[in-house]
Formats: sequence, structure tokens, C-alpha cells
Amino acid sequence: MSDFGRPPDSPDFEPSIPADPFGAPAGRAAVLCGVGGWVPPRVVTNEELASRLDTTDEWITTRTGIQRRHAVEPGQATSDLAVEAGRRALRSAGGPAPDTVLLATTTPDRPCPATAPLIATRLGLREAAAFDVSAVCTGLIYALATAAGLIATGVSRRVLVIGADVYSSIVDPDDRTNAIIFGDGAGAVVLRAGNPDEPGALDHFDLGSDGASEELIMVAAGGSRQWAESRPPTRGEQHFAMRGKEVYRHAVTRIAASARATLAAAGWKPGDVDYFVPHQANVRILHSVADDLGIERSRCASHLVDVGNTGAASIPLALAHAHTEGALKPGHRVVLTGFGGGLTWGSCVLRWPDIGQGEDPR
Repeated sequence: MSDFGRPPDSPDFEPSIPADPFGAPAGRAAVLCGVGGWVPPRVVTNEELASRLDTTDEWITTRTGIQRRHAVEPGQATSDLAVEAGRRALRSAGGPAPDTVLLATTTPDRPCPATAPLIATRLGLREAAAFDVSAVCTGLIYALATAAGLIATGVSRRVLVIGADVYSSIVDPDDRTNAIIFGDGAGAVVLRAGNPDEPGALDHFDLGSDGASEELIMVAAGGSRQWAESRPPTRGEQHFAMRGKEVYRHAVTRIAASARATLAAAGWKPGDVDYFVPHQANVRILHSVADDLGIERSRCASHLVDVGNTGAASIPLALAHAHTEGALKPGHRVVLTGFGGGLTWGSCVLRWPDIGQGEDPR
């Protein structure tokens, strides 16, 4: 049935977009219409980590803002978290089934094949287009930009975008530096074809990368480079590694510059921003970036205290949490921005749409 055959209050109604003379949609935008998130039930407290690592609850909280994080149980993988977050986002959005599923992740179920097709099948979207996006903690922004392009060109009409990571599978549990920071989780949004001027429309993307600094955030083993060097990997190379001080400097600089470029393109001033949603790396980075941009800290999303740094899941989880708590109101000007390994960074803006009450990710 065409869109014209559905009443506007029908649950699967979507506005028709006029076509240009060449048959491609004119002025077609990706509009956020659903959000959801999920973290596994198992909670890992600072006290638990302090009992086996050379650290304390006070030290962790003071330097990261994190008091607890969630971890998968034996037998759970990234796809399990992604499916649950996807289900919640689909319930939030209602309407027709997505024709495309994108997964942003650093921890796919397997190196081959991609994890997104499995997720699509488990969600009952067996013949949907599905693929993974790899940009580490910026993955969600890159996936949103990819989805927006697919919708703008008419390839897709409705896209489920999921960010999911199981960092407990790549972080050395005895690594005092990183084990305290990362948690497992998944967040998702649903994007539909719509008009650029309606609430929820994603706009003014800014993306960038710097491969010369790839060693700052890395899992050195497991890829073709390891085989090319013809040597077995060391234990350290099999785990996630990050040069914290250098990453901090790059993160603050890159996130602030990307967000500033996006604000300028949108014609917004820092004071216009109602809700700023940066990648949830640690509280010091969040506050430094907000201060650099001139955005009040009270308008900066932060749910690190309960879930830690969840990689590509952090931005959609922050959105799901803020939506559930009522911090996001229809019409709010929202900036999304991320930074991750690669190095990669990216930002975009939207006005928050009026969508149904969400489900608490925890």
C-alpha cells in the first residue's frame, strides 16, 4: 500500500517524499523515530574491582566518574545485547519493519561474517540489508551518517542503527588502567525517511580520521597485520590497549572541533544547545569538552556512573537513558559527537522528536 493509502494516524504511516525528475527522492532526510538500549544484568562495582586490582572506589570515581558497569554472563555475545536493544528501539518507533540494519561495534561475534545479518534475522528482518560499521567509539556517528546517506539516496526507507560492544571480551581483566573504565552494553535508534525540516531529522554531519595515530587505541593482534609479521602475538597484543594521556588530549581537541564545526553549519550557538551528547568516555573528557564549547555541564549527558564507557553503545545508551528519565523534551536542540580509535571522530545535530516513552536500559 502506498503512503497515500494510509491514514496519518496509522501506526505504519510515513510521509511521502516527492521525487526529483531522475526518480531519486528530493529533500529526503533520515528522521529519528525510536530509541532503545539494554545492558546485561550483571553489575561490576568499583569495590569488586578494588578487591583484585591495585585501586580504590574513590580513585576510580574521582578520575572517571564511574561507580559501576555491566558485564555479560558466560555465553553472551555482542549480538545478544544488540538484539535486545534493537527490539526496544523497534517497540519505541512502531510502524513498518526496517529494510536495513547497521551495527556499529568493535567486538563483533566473529571476524567473519559480519554480525548485523544475524541480528537482523533474530529480529525477524531476515532479508533486510545488514552490515557492520567499524569506527570504534565513533561507530554510532559513522553508522548514522551511513544510514542518512542510504535514506537520502532512496536505497533505504527505514533503518535500524545499533551500537553494541562487549569490551569485557577484549579488555584484560587484570589491566588496572582499562578494566575500570569499560562496560558492556547496546543502544539503538530507528531512522525513517522524512523531511529535513521536521523534528528528528539528522543534519550537518562532520566526520574525520587520523590513521597516523592508530597506535593510541588498539587491539594489535587478530588481523592480517599479525599474519604479515609472521610471529605469534604477545598476551598484551591480544587485549585492548590505550594510551590514556595522549587519548585525552586528542579526544578533547577533536570532539570540541567537530562539535564546533557542526554547530556552525547548523547556525547554532553553544547557548542554543539544550542537550549535548558526547561519547561517554570519562567524566573529565565530558566536562572539558563542554567547558571548551561553552555548553553548561548541566546540559551535557552523562550516565557513566552506572554503565561506564560502553564504546559504540555509549551515545544511543545515553539517549535512551535521557529519554526515559525525561531529560530530552520534544523540540530540544541536540548535538551528538564521538571520538574513538582510528583515530576517528564525528558529530551531527537534530531537534528531538516527540516519541513514545522509552524503557529503562538497566
